[in-house]
Amino acid sequence: MSSALASLLELPSAEAFDRWLAEPGEWVEEPNERRGGMSGVQRMRTSDGRLLYRKQQIDHCYRDWQHPLGEPTVLREQRALEAFAALGVGVPQVMFCATRRRQGRWQALLVTAALDGFDSLEAIYARGEPLAWSESLRQRIFQQLGNLLARLHQARWQHGCLYPKHIFLRIGAGEQVELALLDLEKSRRRFSVRGAARHDVRQLRRHSSWGEQEWSALNYGYLEVSGHGIEE
Repeated sequence: MSSALASLLELPSAEAFDRWLAEPGEWVEEPNERRGGMSGVQRMRTSDGRLLYRKQQIDHCYRDWQHPLGEPTVLREQRALEAFAALGVGVPQVMFCATRRRQGRWQALLVTAALDGFDSLEAIYARGEPLAWSESLRQRIFQQLGNLLARLHQARWQHGCLYPKHIFLRIGAGEQVELALLDLEKSRRRFSVRGAARHDVRQLRRHSSWGEQEWSALNYGYLEVSGHGIEE
């Protein structure tokens, strides 16, 4: 771990929020008003070059039966990131997450490490890179995606915003495939495996333009883990 990052992680809680907030950054998602509050994302680098992303929010809350008065969405996202990682699903590492009340308003920060070498399937397909993939590589990518989604759904977790722009891929030496998921702000546990699976798969169908080969490989990978194919 870099010394600059280590010094931030070792800050006492009373200082940490302000120090993380004071780190310079550049907007990659300009602050916008949603959920009765404001949310935006900045890219930031530590002094020794480590790339991080900082989500900053004010009164950006969700409400459910457990939190009828509202809870900052970064806390739900933090729980999802930690739960997905425990299931073996690739996600960004949480470096810092905290909320506080100031002058009657919620302030929230979530800092995550960049997924070095990864890019979204949306961007990869837009550049036409899959045209150069071998059939075996294409099979492995979507089979592993099926494995990943099945692990998620078998634990009754729903991503909630499963678009190709939130599925990230890295192809390493020897065509080693690694996958990860981003944007877990809407992720939550469902009462049933079927409910989680149907929501995500239907969403992915609507927002992707994959062909029969991709979906067949995805279904096979899903079957390997869950014992049944994808449900819609």
